[in-house]
Amino acid sequence: MPKPTKGARLGGSPAHERLIIANLCKQLILNESVVTTEAKAKRVRPYIEKLITKAKKGDTHNRRLALAVLRDREAAYVLFEELAPKFADREGGYTRIVKLPNRKGDNAPQAEISLVLEAVSPKAKKAAAKPAAEETKPAEAPEAEAVEAAEVEAEVVAAEEAEATEETK
Repeated sequence: MPKPTKGARLGGSPAHERLIIANLCKQLILNESVVTTEAKAKRVRPYIEKLITKAKKGDTHNRRLALAVLRDREAAYVLFEELAPKFADREGGYTRIVKLPNRKGDNAPQAEISLVLEAVSPKAKKAAAKPAAEETKPAEAPEAEAVEAAEVEAEVVAAEEAEATEETK
């Protein structure tokens, strides 16, 4: 059974912390963004990221695991049926935390955690694939240069033989 982290908890007890995280996840799924304190936003981020990953898999087991965290069938339905297809092309980084000005009453640092629903740009995909492609190019480059050098040598030899045959005629 997972145990909460040691030290200060959101809300006091471990059970209350789990409820706070579940409610923030549920509201984030239903509203696509939530304004809360920075501490709560940072604590809820790994939970919502894992829930979205489970939703992308979409099988019954993962649906039940998500329901155990969310405790709400409507939120689970929205997560699995509406949000998961939107994240199909994205390989992570489903949420974004933007810092906001401090809260007026108690000066608590505020933040907005929101789902990143924009499509992954082709430039980002190319940039991510480019370093891997560059790593393979140097390994292939000497072989390609050797092949080109062999072709040039073959052309030079053929030209010399052609000149030699013309001289003998």
